Amino acid sequence: MTEQTPESTLSSDPTEVRRQKLALLREQVGDVYPAHFHRTITNAELAAKYQGLELDTESGDIVTVAGRVYSSRNSGMFIDLHDASGKIQIFSHKDTTPEAARSLLPMIDLGDIIGVTGMVRRTKRGELTINAHEITMLTKTLLPMPEKYHGLADIELRYRKRHLDILTNEDSKLRFRQRSQIVSGIRRFMENDGFMEVETPMLHSVYGGATAEPFKTHHNTLKLDMYLRIAPELFLKRTLVSGLTDKVFEVNRNFRNEGVSTRHNPEFTMMECYWAYADYEDIMDLVERMFAELAVKIHGTTEFMFGDKEISFKGPFKRVPMPDAVKEATGIDFLAMKTDEEARTAAKAAGFAIEKDWTWGECLAFIFEEKVEGTLIQPSHVTHFPKDISPFAKEVPGEPRLVERFETYCNAWEIGNAFSELNDPEEQRKRMVEQLEQAHARGEKDKQLDEEFLDAIDQGMPPAGGLGIGVDRLIMLLTNAPSIRDIILFPARRARAD
Repeated sequence: MTEQTPESTLSSDPTEVRRQKLALLREQVGDVYPAHFHRTITNAELAAKYQGLELDTESGDIVTVAGRVYSSRNSGMFIDLHDASGKIQIFSHKDTTPEAARSLLPMIDLGDIIGVTGMVRRTKRGELTINAHEITMLTKTLLPMPEKYHGLADIELRYRKRHLDILTNEDSKLRFRQRSQIVSGIRRFMENDGFMEVETPMLHSVYGGATAEPFKTHHNTLKLDMYLRIAPELFLKRTLVSGLTDKVFEVNRNFRNEGVSTRHNPEFTMMECYWAYADYEDIMDLVERMFAELAVKIHGTTEFMFGDKEISFKGPFKRVPMPDAVKEATGIDFLAMKTDEEARTAAKAAGFAIEKDWTWGECLAFIFEEKVEGTLIQPSHVTHFPKDISPFAKEVPGEPRLVERFETYCNAWEIGNAFSELNDPEEQRKRMVEQLEQAHARGEKDKQLDEEFLDAIDQGMPPAGGLGIGVDRLIMLLTNAPSIRDIILFPARRARAD
């Protein structure tokens, strides 16, 4: 990148050159960072308004635009000015641009933010252009624009300095705009389906609603240890108890003090909803309708590419009970087994590394993860989960070891988790006590029984279907993003050694 130098005495250091130019600009124009600038039109609006302007034609219209300088040619005679909506070419020539405006050109660098007032025309080559009459310095940048990225180190830089990534990478800019569309689309879908959005606390005195390690903090005034939310489930169910609405949802941020990977970030976005007088099959239908609508919103069709695979969000999705999927993949028939010991023995005989205290359901779920999960490329609902890993779901009639729960998988990822929600207060307490005992046995001494939730359930919660959607993973799929860091604006990063 070559810096323009108004005087030969300027430093050879690009950053120092910019600081020297800033000093010269302060002397010449005064305020280099004005508080306000009145723009009359965006670049996208310009393109739309003058799309019919013929070649080599002046419109006669005077407009004012503003944006960042992305390229400068012929000593600033031609400037590509970008705003959030697109690009416009600025033309500054002695025949059209007064000397006062042209005198600023040597002090304008790539990355500077300027305002321009001038007449709209289309060049002989078809470029929509503004003949500059006035140029206003709005922000003098002190760092050069980044060069193109190369290699792993530069990928890390993209995540650490997202502003530079978006400044220079149109794919990243598009992904984050699509993220906004998807989150907005989820809200509109839920509202149009009759759901009411609420907000539940992020600080919990008792953490629960999912099995995960929480982030712990302390409230000084209340003299109380608190935890960042790992799930909003127990508060949303209390909303159902209240009778405020029969259909409730929340687009929420959750926090889990666990690993970081291409699919995991310590803070992430979920959509959770609860639907009174519905069950998990109603929720399956809701998921399919939502996914199809979002795919059409982003791609114009229910079919789209993720990497080299074509994914179809056209319903109905494949539905398969977990025991059936495991039997098909391994030949092991868990439904034929009567005891935990039988399950462990069969799993070990098939070559799986099973812990000595695992239950029937834990063995089934582990083999599913090992042998089936990775094969679920097209969207699929896996149903009939083991009860001993599903403390909030109702039993499958006639099979008390299984519950009415499904998880939605796509590209071998879990995208959603749903139940026919347990609302029997005595059974709910029994299962939560068992879960608490298991947590304490694992060394989770902070885990407590949520008596306030259990008190609410004693008041009576209607039968309901519940759902949690991993919004970040859904966005990864719909935007063809290989890593969760590509669709979270500011992902968690390790501290830099330097």
